[in-house]
Order: sequence, then C-alpha cells, then structure tokens
Amino acid sequence: MKLLFTVLCLASLTYVGRSQTSYQPSAENLAARKWFDSARFGMFIHWGAFSVPGDGEWVMNNRNITVAEYSRLQTIFNPVRFDAKKWVSAAKRAGMQYITLITRHHDGFSDWDTKQSEWKITNTDWKQDAVKLIADECQRQGIKLFVYYSLLDWYRSDYQYETGRTGRGTGRTAKSDWNHYIAFMKAQLTELLTQYGPIAGVWFDGYWDQLQNDRDKINKPAVDWHLVEIYAMIHQLQPQCLIGNNHHLSPIPGEDFQMFEKDLPGGNSTGFGGASVSSLPLETCETINNSWGFNITDLQYKSSKELIRLLVKDAGYGANLLLNIGPLPNGEIQSAFTDRLDSMGVWLKKNGYSIYGTKGGYMKPQEWGAITEKGNNVFLHLFKTDGDKFFVKIPYKVKTAKIEGRLLRVQQLDDNYILIDLKGIPLDPVDAIIQLEVIK
Repeated sequence: MKLLFTVLCLASLTYVGRSQTSYQPSAENLAARKWFDSARFGMFIHWGAFSVPGDGEWVMNNRNITVAEYSRLQTIFNPVRFDAKKWVSAAKRAGMQYITLITRHHDGFSDWDTKQSEWKITNTDWKQDAVKLIADECQRQGIKLFVYYSLLDWYRSDYQYETGRTGRGTGRTAKSDWNHYIAFMKAQLTELLTQYGPIAGVWFDGYWDQLQNDRDKINKPAVDWHLVEIYAMIHQLQPQCLIGNNHHLSPIPGEDFQMFEKDLPGGNSTGFGGASVSSLPLETCETINNSWGFNITDLQYKSSKELIRLLVKDAGYGANLLLNIGPLPNGEIQSAFTDRLDSMGVWLKKNGYSIYGTKGGYMKPQEWGAITEKGNNVFLHLFKTDGDKFFVKIPYKVKTAKIEGRLLRVQQLDDNYILIDLKGIPLDPVDAIIQLEVIK
C-alpha cells in the first residue's frame, strides 16, 4: 500500500501541469511507430482467470457473478500445461512480429506477480508469473511484447462502478474511491514498465465504460481518467513504448497508434466503430472464431483463406492485423488456432514481401481484392477476377507486371487504366499477387 501512494505522489509532482495537447513523441517513439507501421501482423492473447468458466472474458459481467463467488476462480485456475515457448513459437511460426498479452482484463485479475493486489495469478496453486514467462520468451525469440491493460474493473470497490455502464451486478456496495483507484493503476503500470524488460506498447481498454451515453462518441467520460499523467508516466519510463486506447473514438493526444475492434479502419460493422481514421499507425484486432477469451461452445472458426484475406485487406489500408487466440484454462492453445496460424505462416513465407513493410495502396480494398505498395512496386492482390483480363485504374506508369516471376502482358489505356492479360495463367485461389514495377 505504501508503494501505491508513493507512486501517486510522485506522479502528481512529476506530471501535473503537462498537457496531452503538448505531447511531442521522442525519437525512440517515432522509430517505434515506424517499426509498428511495417510489422503488419501480431498475436492477441486473451487468457486469465476468466478462461476457467469457458464462456468468454465477459463472463463475470454477463452472468452477474458477485465478487465473492468469482474469487473462487483463483483456487481453480491452475494452468499446468502453460508453456511460454510454445505460445511465442506459435506466433513466430505464423509470421507475427509482436504479441499483445492480456495482463489484466475487466475482471481485475492480474496475470503477473503484482504487489498492488492479492487477486493475481501467483496466488493460484500454479504460483507462476505468466507475464514474466512470456516477456522473457519474447526477448529470447525476438518478438516484441505489448501489454493489454484494462482501465475498468468489475472486481475492485475503489473503481467508480456507480457511474460505470458495466459490472453493476457484481455485488459491490462500498463507496468507491477514485483517487485510490488511479493510484493503484499507476502503481501496476509502473511494475509492468520497470520489471519486465522492454515493453513495445500499452494497449488500453475500458475507457468507454464511463462515457455518459452511447451516442456521445466524443471524449466525455463521467470521470477523469488522468490520462495526461498516465500517458506521460509511460513515455517517461519507456520512451519507445507506444500507447493505444480502444475507446472507439478518434485518437486522444498522447496516443501513438489507433486501433479498430473487429473492423477494418473506418468501418462500423460492430456498432461501436466509425471513428475517423487518423494519420497514426493503424491496427485491426479480430478473433479467429467469434470469441476473445476461451468459449467452449464457440466453434465458428474463420478459415485460413478468410484470415489471410483479412490480413491482406488490413495491409491494403496500411494497418496491422492483431489476431486473437483464447487459450484453454490449462494453458494449452487449441489446434483450431495453431492450424490456422501455421497456414498463415506458410503463406507469409512465400508472400510476405507484399505485406511486411508496405503501405496502403493508392486505392482502398475493393470487392476484387486489395493493393499494397513498397517503393516502386505495387502489389495487386486478386481475390477474384472476371474472365482472363484484369482492368484497373492506376496513377503510375507501369514498367512491368509479373505473377510469381512470370511476365504478364499489360496494355496502357486512357484515363490511367491498364488491362492485364491473365489468359492461361494459373491463379492462386486465396490471393493471386500481381507485382507491378512502376514509375512514380
């Protein structure tokens, strides 16, 4: 407890008076943004005490499980088959460049040996620090680590649950203490950023819990999240560390990348998207089935073909794909996940040149496919064609066109259109990639 309030006092002295609007990213941060904007593929891992009931990470809220009853998960959660090497290796085989690991979700359970709470993984019979195991293995295998951290909490009484829109049925009756909760978060974040080596980014979630109503879609929370201080603290502790916040709004000053939940940039198929697309590096987070945390009845898995095309579309928008797995409570990753990830890895070994380090195409993804660009190369990713010819507008002069090293005939037409002859050319049914060398 002494550490918690020491951190609060230091944060107040150090960060009060700084404005988010005056945020100037450091050279290290700008370099990290550049790397992130070229990585294109990462692994999201939803796993913790919430995995035990097998009903997703929102089970505490959805079933209105009280804190007293939910606490029993700590005595049940015992991931004896957890293997950090297997987890990180699965990401590496898939061609992923980074991992975003749940460290604390909305149920408040900490997956590391925090000194700020007894509601943590090292108080289970397993007793091990999952964040440390993953962080150490990421460093060994050259994978960057982002930490997901929930701003809201359904478990703690100091969180201002009275104005929160979720977690109302978890049995809390004590009056909240917002300043105490902010101090708690700062202390936990300080632990993550000082005890686990280099952290590539912090992925916040839950800001939306305190928005005054669903229609605001603007920065009007019912509480002061102290983001000025929290963001400045993170950037001071690890200047290269990128900050993203899944608030479903336009980026707030102090943030370094913008994410879109289960949508391509600018999309709104979920109902909470639709935020304007910023000039910051972009990321889409998506599930392999329909669930984030382990859900024993969710067998609606996307095919490898669908997942590869999603990756390509994201790259066509100049965005990364953060693809989620929800391991079993015993620590195993289901073969339904690893089989698909391995297929994506095989595809990327052959075609990664058209994904990694590219920028979004001159044209947004279309029904027929997507476009990525790198230097003087334009990659046309064809998901489907109409006959033996492909007709597309391009603002550059085309020097050559190839598909898997084979030269194609190209006819330059009026109004910057070209016609590519595909007659007799076998096309990959997942993604036929035409590489154009152009003059820009």
